[in-house]
Amino acid sequence: MLIWALVFVGGGVGSLLRHVISMAVQNWHGGGDPSRFPLGTLCVNVVGCVLIGFAAGWCAQREPARAVVVVGMLGGFTTFSSFGLDTIRLLSEGHPYKAALYVSLTLAAGLLAVWLTYETGFSIDPIALDAD
Repeated sequence: MLIWALVFVGGGVGSLLRHVISMAVQNWHGGGDPSRFPLGTLCVNVVGCVLIGFAAGWCAQREPARAVVVVGMLGGFTTFSSFGLDTIRLLSEGHPYKAALYVSLTLAAGLLAVWLTYETGFSIDPIALDAD
Protein backbone atom coordinates (compact mmCIF):
# COMPACT_ATOMS: atom_id res chain seq x y z
CA MET A 1 0.00 0.00 0.00
CA LEU A 2 2.87 2.37 0.74
CA ILE A 3 4.21 1.97 -2.81
CA TRP A 4 0.78 2.83 -4.24
CA ALA A 5 0.59 5.93 -2.09
CA LEU A 6 4.07 7.00 -3.19
CA VAL A 7 3.16 6.52 -6.88
CA PHE A 8 -0.06 8.47 -6.30
CA VAL A 9 1.66 11.42 -4.62
CA GLY A 10 4.55 11.43 -7.09
CA GLY A 11 2.11 11.30 -10.02
CA GLY A 12 0.23 14.31 -8.70
CA VAL A 13 3.43 16.31 -8.29
CA GLY A 14 4.64 15.31 -11.76
CA SER A 15 1.32 16.18 -13.40
CA LEU A 16 1.24 19.58 -11.73
CA LEU A 17 4.83 20.28 -12.80
CA ARG A 18 4.01 19.21 -16.37
CA HIS A 19 1.10 21.60 -16.54
CA VAL A 20 2.96 24.56 -15.03
CA ILE A 21 6.09 24.13 -17.16
CA SER A 22 4.22 23.38 -20.38
CA MET A 23 1.93 26.40 -19.96
CA ALA A 24 4.82 28.69 -19.01
CA VAL A 25 6.84 27.70 -22.08
CA GLN A 26 3.80 27.84 -24.37
CA ASN A 27 2.78 31.28 -23.07
CA TRP A 28 6.34 32.54 -23.49
CA HIS A 29 6.56 31.05 -26.98
CA GLY A 30 3.16 31.94 -28.40
CA GLY A 31 1.22 34.00 -25.93
CA GLY A 32 -1.08 31.05 -25.26
CA ASP A 33 -2.15 30.75 -28.91
CA PRO A 34 -3.17 27.07 -29.29
CA SER A 35 -2.32 27.07 -33.01
CA ARG A 36 1.38 27.62 -32.23
CA PHE A 37 3.92 24.82 -32.33
CA PRO A 38 3.52 22.79 -29.08
CA LEU A 39 6.89 23.84 -27.69
CA GLY A 40 5.70 23.44 -24.10
CA THR A 41 4.89 19.77 -24.58
CA LEU A 42 8.12 19.19 -26.48
CA CYS A 43 10.16 20.76 -23.66
CA VAL A 44 8.39 18.71 -21.00
CA ASN A 45 8.98 15.50 -22.98
CA VAL A 46 12.69 16.19 -23.46
CA VAL A 47 13.24 17.29 -19.86
CA GLY A 48 11.34 14.22 -18.65
CA CYS A 49 13.55 11.96 -20.77
CA VAL A 50 16.70 13.55 -19.35
CA LEU A 51 15.41 13.20 -15.80
CA ILE A 52 14.29 9.58 -16.20
CA GLY A 53 17.70 8.74 -17.65
CA PHE A 54 19.33 9.97 -14.46
CA ALA A 55 16.70 8.63 -12.09
CA ALA A 56 16.40 5.12 -13.56
CA GLY A 57 19.98 4.29 -12.70
CA TRP A 58 19.98 6.00 -9.32
CA CYS A 59 16.66 4.48 -8.23
CA ALA A 60 17.17 0.98 -9.65
CA GLN A 61 17.85 -0.66 -6.28
CA ARG A 62 15.89 1.80 -4.14
CA GLU A 63 12.27 0.67 -4.42
CA PRO A 64 10.50 3.41 -2.50
CA ALA A 65 12.49 6.06 -4.38
CA ARG A 66 11.86 4.34 -7.73
CA ALA A 67 8.11 4.25 -7.05
CA VAL A 68 7.80 7.91 -6.15
CA VAL A 69 10.34 9.39 -8.60
CA VAL A 70 10.40 7.18 -11.72
CA VAL A 71 6.91 5.68 -11.78
CA GLY A 72 5.00 8.44 -9.98
CA MET A 73 6.61 11.82 -10.52
CA LEU A 74 8.24 11.26 -13.91
CA GLY A 75 5.39 9.05 -15.12
CA GLY A 76 2.99 11.86 -14.21
CA PHE A 77 5.32 14.48 -15.67
CA THR A 78 5.43 12.74 -19.04
CA THR A 79 4.73 9.17 -20.06
CA PHE A 80 6.97 9.86 -23.05
CA SER A 81 9.92 9.50 -20.69
CA SER A 82 8.66 6.02 -19.70
CA PHE A 83 8.30 5.18 -23.39
CA GLY A 84 11.91 6.29 -23.96
CA LEU A 85 13.19 4.30 -20.99
CA ASP A 86 11.33 1.15 -22.07
CA THR A 87 12.75 1.49 -25.58
CA ILE A 88 16.32 1.96 -24.33
CA ARG A 89 15.97 -1.03 -22.01
CA LEU A 90 14.84 -3.24 -24.88
CA LEU A 91 17.81 -2.08 -26.95
CA SER A 92 20.32 -2.50 -24.11
CA GLU A 93 19.02 -6.03 -23.44
CA GLY A 94 19.73 -6.93 -27.08
CA HIS A 95 16.20 -6.76 -28.48
CA PRO A 96 16.39 -4.24 -31.35
CA TYR A 97 13.44 -5.76 -33.21
CA LYS A 98 11.23 -5.65 -30.11
CA ALA A 99 12.31 -2.04 -29.58
CA ALA A 100 11.46 -1.11 -33.17
CA LEU A 101 8.12 -2.89 -32.90
CA TYR A 102 7.36 -1.15 -29.62
CA VAL A 103 8.18 2.29 -31.05
CA SER A 104 6.21 1.64 -34.23
CA LEU A 105 3.16 0.22 -32.46
CA THR A 106 3.13 2.93 -29.81
CA LEU A 107 3.24 5.75 -32.35
CA ALA A 108 0.89 4.17 -34.89
CA ALA A 109 -1.69 2.85 -32.41
CA GLY A 110 -1.58 6.00 -30.29
CA LEU A 111 -2.03 8.36 -33.21
CA LEU A 112 -4.73 6.16 -34.75
CA ALA A 113 -6.61 6.01 -31.43
CA VAL A 114 -6.57 9.80 -31.04
CA TRP A 115 -7.58 10.35 -34.65
CA LEU A 116 -10.42 7.81 -34.57
CA THR A 117 -11.95 9.09 -31.36
CA TYR A 118 -11.52 12.72 -32.35
CA GLU A 119 -12.89 12.33 -35.88
CA THR A 120 -15.78 10.06 -34.94
CA GLY A 121 -17.11 12.46 -32.35
CA PHE A 122 -16.10 10.52 -29.27
CA SER A 123 -13.99 13.43 -28.08
CA ILE A 124 -15.52 15.84 -25.57
CA ASP A 125 -16.48 19.23 -26.92
CA PRO A 126 -15.69 21.79 -24.17
CA ILE A 127 -17.98 24.38 -25.78
CA ALA A 128 -20.94 21.98 -25.63
CA LEU A 129 -20.17 21.30 -21.96
CA ASP A 130 -20.25 25.03 -21.17
CA ALA A 131 -23.68 25.36 -22.81
CA ASP A 132 -25.35 23.33 -20.05
